[in-house]
Amino acid sequence: MIITNREIAILAERAAIEPPPIGIEVTGRQRFTLDGDNGLEQHLERTCASIVSGIRGLIPSHKIKAVLLGGGYGRGEGGVLHGIAGDRPYNDMEFYVVLKGCRHVSEFLYRRRLDVLGEILTHLADVEVEFRVTSLAELAFQPVSMFSYDLSAGHRLLWGAAFADLTPGWELHSRPENIPQAEATRLLMNRCSGLLFSRFKLEQEPFTRSTADFVRRNVAKAQLAFGDALLAAHGLYHWSCIERHRRLEALAQSKRSAWFDAVLRHHTVGVEFKLHPEMEEISRDLMLARHGEVTAFALKCWLWLEARRLGRTFRSARAYAEDACDKCPGSSPMFNILLNLRIDGFRTRAKPCPWRHPRQRLFHSLSLLLWETEATDDPALQKRVQMELNSRGDSLGEWLAAYRALWHRAR
Repeated sequence: MIITNREIAILAERAAIEPPPIGIEVTGRQRFTLDGDNGLEQHLERTCASIVSGIRGLIPSHKIKAVLLGGGYGRGEGGVLHGIAGDRPYNDMEFYVVLKGCRHVSEFLYRRRLDVLGEILTHLADVEVEFRVTSLAELAFQPVSMFSYDLSAGHRLLWGAAFADLTPGWELHSRPENIPQAEATRLLMNRCSGLLFSRFKLEQEPFTRSTADFVRRNVAKAQLAFGDALLAAHGLYHWSCIERHRRLEALAQSKRSAWFDAVLRHHTVGVEFKLHPEMEEISRDLMLARHGEVTAFALKCWLWLEARRLGRTFRSARAYAEDACDKCPGSSPMFNILLNLRIDGFRTRAKPCPWRHPRQRLFHSLSLLLWETEATDDPALQKRVQMELNSRGDSLGEWLAAYRALWHRAR
């Protein structure tokens, strides 16, 4: 879909000067942050109004069912950067454009224009602006996930119909006890992938402020995920990080173990960074030490979570990767074959098990790349990594590129 320079200029003008649309509806949680100053709250309010105006300017009104703000700001718990000149936003702003009709057709028609609008409004918002074209009817009939629960239970309605009136079938998605245990593993896998990407950045030159911020952010996300995954495994997850921390405190108190206390300590750091991120200068050595500590604890969480989910014990990351058990039980073998074919460019492979869900390949390769430091030197581990990633590369950089591609397609 081609968008002209004139259309880009019109979008920019509308985003900058159009007043908020009449009749914006907002859910019960009015604030974007817990303790941001009035200037930040007003800035985010104006940004949302400009974004709704921009969306309504490029998509016919009869096609739009709703515009939702998700993520931390949609849940009223967005990050706040405190500064002498006032508060600033930190987290990305995630907007969900709910359209009528087939999502794939809507993506084809409007994806490029929304991307351009996001690029324009990122400068206005002072943070990254992301759009997702979605169909709630399609999501409602998919299995419950942590994403669908978070969106259902914690969002801000910016324009259109109330969430509960958009489509039937969302009742299951609004209850956290319906989140399957596999979602806890998926969350931890994504956050540990951030640790993997961060370690590679830490080893590159030069070590810049943006590199330090990337690493620090991913380390804190992993620390938060340790407790969140534990709560999800116990059916106690909640959309609010404040409520999750309260539940984790109660769980740690009832268990009275060093393991739960350690998870709670990491979660405390993760919650604090989520709500009040830091941007101070930090040395590479200090960041390496912090990353190493969190990565080592991540392995303990990973092996505990997978042992609980799969009903078997794994002595190490290597033992986990080499264990032949199905890491994604219950998935359709025929569907998995098709998924693997699509991911591998429709090249047939005998290994690893094409009838297993491709996410299992992520689990195995992540375990080896993040926690088995001899993977680049041990011939057996090299062969295993190459097989899981379907890559002929023999260097960490090549493997990370293959892992990132697989991660984007199969996560």
